[in-house]
Amino acid sequence: MQENQASHMSLLTAYQRGYHAVHDETKVFDDFLAYHLLTEEERVLFGQQYMKIIKNTFPNASFPDQAAALAWFIQTITSTSDIISRARYTEDNLEEVVKQGVQQYIILGAGMDTFAFRLPDMVKQLQVFEVDHPATQAFKAQRIAKLGWEKPLNLHFVPVDFTKENLETALKRSPYDSEALSFFSWLGVTYYLPRDVVFATLGAIAGLVPTGSTIIFDYYDTDAFVSEKVAPRVRGWKQYAQQAGEPIITGFDPSTLEADLASVGLRLHENLSPSEIEGRYFHGRTDNYHATEHTHFARAVVK
Repeated sequence: MQENQASHMSLLTAYQRGYHAVHDETKVFDDFLAYHLLTEEERVLFGQQYMKIIKNTFPNASFPDQAAALAWFIQTITSTSDIISRARYTEDNLEEVVKQGVQQYIILGAGMDTFAFRLPDMVKQLQVFEVDHPATQAFKAQRIAKLGWEKPLNLHFVPVDFTKENLETALKRSPYDSEALSFFSWLGVTYYLPRDVVFATLGAIAGLVPTGSTIIFDYYDTDAFVSEKVAPRVRGWKQYAQQAGEPIITGFDPSTLEADLASVGLRLHENLSPSEIEGRYFHGRTDNYHATEHTHFARAVVK
């Protein structure tokens, strides 16, 4: 991500969530507000970029029209299946823990997330904290103001540049309550950070909240970084991220994750594999959405 600019990946994520909500009949996750955070020009530009990739990378592919080509690419090649399934997994788990007394929802790397505007009944039961880079948050705040969306009183923007301060310091500037049972989501972020930074952040979270609090994050397994093992579409996605200036650099070994998390004060509650994600969210679909190879969803609880 470039200084003083909104994250390209946060905008692309909004585009892909919005595409699924608007164009796909059967929804894994219905983010019916995502497209609104992008201008029509931005939506068209993302589509044009994808069509260019199709033309350059799959020159022999044949489609009845551009819409069919774009649908095939988004469903088959991009990370959209990851994006919609991890969001569904997170919000399903959040709904469950709210019934058990969770009072705070902290969205790390919130980007263009629309939870606080999309699910008002659940938001009323929570204090919601969106944590992200100041440039991305400023961009989002401008879009929300332009759209005329009313910002809920219990939604708190927490801008933080992790190269200059830590999560605890940033949260202390907000109404965050370290004694309240909390739920953290950290989606689409671990890929871009060094391993030691990921576990330092997880350890910091474990030290910020009471026992029983939850964090959900997604990650690539280490095979995604082995040239003879990485799946073609993950290799392509890594190349795209590199070109966008946000390289994917880190993965974890699912077999050692439980011990790795225990070392920073977390108990691994669930660790979904690609096949489990496929069975839960994509089994029986008649389109081309499938769980992405190498992608895992982890749910950990503070010990």
